[in-house]
Amino acid sequence: MNNKTKLNLSLSGMHCASCALIIERSLNKVEGVKEAHTNFAAEKATVIYDGSVVKESALIDAVKKAGYQAYVVDEKDAQTEVVRRKKETSALFYSFVISLVLSIPMIFFMLLNFIPGIPGGMSILPFAGIVSFVLATPIQFVIGARFYRGMWAALRLKTFNMDSLIAIGTSVAYFYSVANYISYYLATKSIIGLGGEMIPELYFETAAFLITFVLLGKWLEGQAKSHTSDAIKKLANLQAKTARVLRNGKTFDVAIDTVIKGDIVFVRPGEKIPVDGIIIEGSSAIDESMLTGESLPVEKQINDTVTGGTMNRMGSFEFKVTRVGAETKLARIIKLVEDAQGSKAPIQDFADTISAYFVPTVIGIALLTFIVWYFFLGATLSFALMTFTAVIVIACPCALGLATPTAIMVGTGKGAENGILIKGGEPLEEACKINTIVFDKTGTLTKGTPEVTDIISLNGDKTDEVLSITAALEKHSEHPLAEAICEYAKKEKDSRKSVTDFKALPGLGVRGQIDKVEYYFGNRKLVNTVIGLPTEKINKKMNLLEEQGKTVMILSSKKEIIGLIGVADTVKKTSKEAISRLKTMGIDTYMITGDNEKTARAIAAQVGIINVLSEVLPEDKSEQVKRLQKSGKKVAMVGDGINDAPALAQADLGIAMGSGTDVAMESGGIVIVKNDLTDVVNAINLSKATIAKIKQNMFFALIYNVLGIPIAARVLMGVGIILKPELAGLAMALSSISVVSNSLLLNRWKKG
Repeated sequence: MNNKTKLNLSLSGMHCASCALIIERSLNKVEGVKEAHTNFAAEKATVIYDGSVVKESALIDAVKKAGYQAYVVDEKDAQTEVVRRKKETSALFYSFVISLVLSIPMIFFMLLNFIPGIPGGMSILPFAGIVSFVLATPIQFVIGARFYRGMWAALRLKTFNMDSLIAIGTSVAYFYSVANYISYYLATKSIIGLGGEMIPELYFETAAFLITFVLLGKWLEGQAKSHTSDAIKKLANLQAKTARVLRNGKTFDVAIDTVIKGDIVFVRPGEKIPVDGIIIEGSSAIDESMLTGESLPVEKQINDTVTGGTMNRMGSFEFKVTRVGAETKLARIIKLVEDAQGSKAPIQDFADTISAYFVPTVIGIALLTFIVWYFFLGATLSFALMTFTAVIVIACPCALGLATPTAIMVGTGKGAENGILIKGGEPLEEACKINTIVFDKTGTLTKGTPEVTDIISLNGDKTDEVLSITAALEKHSEHPLAEAICEYAKKEKDSRKSVTDFKALPGLGVRGQIDKVEYYFGNRKLVNTVIGLPTEKINKKMNLLEEQGKTVMILSSKKEIIGLIGVADTVKKTSKEAISRLKTMGIDTYMITGDNEKTARAIAAQVGIINVLSEVLPEDKSEQVKRLQKSGKKVAMVGDGINDAPALAQADLGIAMGSGTDVAMESGGIVIVKNDLTDVVNAINLSKATIAKIKQNMFFALIYNVLGIPIAARVLMGVGIILKPELAGLAMALSSISVVSNSLLLNRWKKG
């Protein structure tokens, strides 16, 4: 496929998992479509197709021919989708209210059967049949038309769905009643009951109540499902509507979609940062909790990055815009969460397989029930038909179809709220199976930037003097360690000395004159070969520092060694805690690095890792992951750099740190926004909680049908347990609501 295009479609008209499978099958049949996935809970379809072969309109038509509606998702206007969903939910509610109002008189007629002494009841009873017929007909064919349309669409594809069950069940009750009404009229020539009695064998109320209860269930289900996507709504609401842009020396409030890269934006205290950028003037403390889940504001200075959607707390500042629209971090997070919530977990295949055979099986069981009661057990026709109807309507493929996607929607949304971006059902499920995690060292276990850890004076001078001379020399160097020393001196408010005759000595260090004294700063080789001073006396101290994973640099003059400075890429504060928690969970941990074994083991010891893969070239990291997989381990790789991308892709689960490169983040199935390793543990715990919830949902959905169908078939009639068709319809509706509500309990999940 040369022109691979991805399209997200918003769907309406689905009632169960079978509906989703019908749409999926219809889309996959279109020539040029590579793959199509439908998410029943999210009411969305993702289609990957060849744009040179098929157009968007053809995909929408395929959904319409299947009996449903499809709309192209507007990535820029999420509000339109929200409004449309609200309209659909409102339409369901109004249909339910109208159906309920029309059904109320029939409730009164039912009461007269049980309580004959109701005042005026005897005079009303003869008219119950004609009134029920008049009221039930619009419910059956106007309000209930959606079920006939759905059944017809399914039949055209030679299958059945939930609409088929409702249409068959209500039609049996309605048309059997019509047949009895006509038979009564032909026998008596009267359209009302004679002798003050109700016309017998009429079940119009059963059909009416069935439709009413199903509509109530669908409306309640829609209300509950709307809460499963609360995370996306919250993220979308974070987007600013306007920005204060500085142009031609003047500030203007402009619409957010008119801001362009390179614009200068002014932000005051208490205002929302509109887009991504870099501070060029001023400073502030910014609340980034929407990204990281952390409530403490983050201090920001010139050259620091700011993210659209975060809240400015204290100072005013100006920043240069670097990303707008779909490129901003917030927009990318929203897109990632939407894709995740529309994805399928492998466990969903189990539910889909059952759903594909569910409705035909239920119809078969219902027919068998009718045959047994009517032909073998001698029941009346009305009894057998009502039993058939009860079996038809109590069976619920909806609950099974909602079991997986609703839990995934809540789980991934909860992760996004806490700075854990899970890219879909597959990584979510895979995280539960992980028993080995490989951590990249630099930038993952460690901060990724060298820091001064030790300053040792060897000739009686104060350490301040050692730092001052060293910082003056390194100011002119481009070596990464030089920046660490200069930054440390800056924090210590060191008074910088002036250097003359500076010279970089590649592979050795630097040289320069300060106050007419020539100083050298570098490694052992510099001191031994260039200056000619022995290092035996300082070897013990240097070895001690090097065993701790530190790089040691020597400061000397031509006459003597003055001091030592130890520099190291220090471990993050949370690394040790994260490794300890993983060990408690029974997960093996490895560290992978290009460092020599001595340095690598020193760093690993600080965080509590025993298994060390040292002196591994960047291109060989994926091979090390593969080797662990071949030994039977389920491996997760945690990294942040471009050189980690192949290993992230090779692992069973790639976990990318949010501070890393875009390439690493694209390769990871989970992204840790806050760059905190304890969130790796939290991600695994969240995935376990979500998969546990999916399994609970599936159990309840299956056990409900296993117990409900025999009760509806009146197998337990001998012990007095009988389920009327209208109550079976209510039970069916409540089963779906219970599954969605159980998924919503994931909102109580908390980090740690």
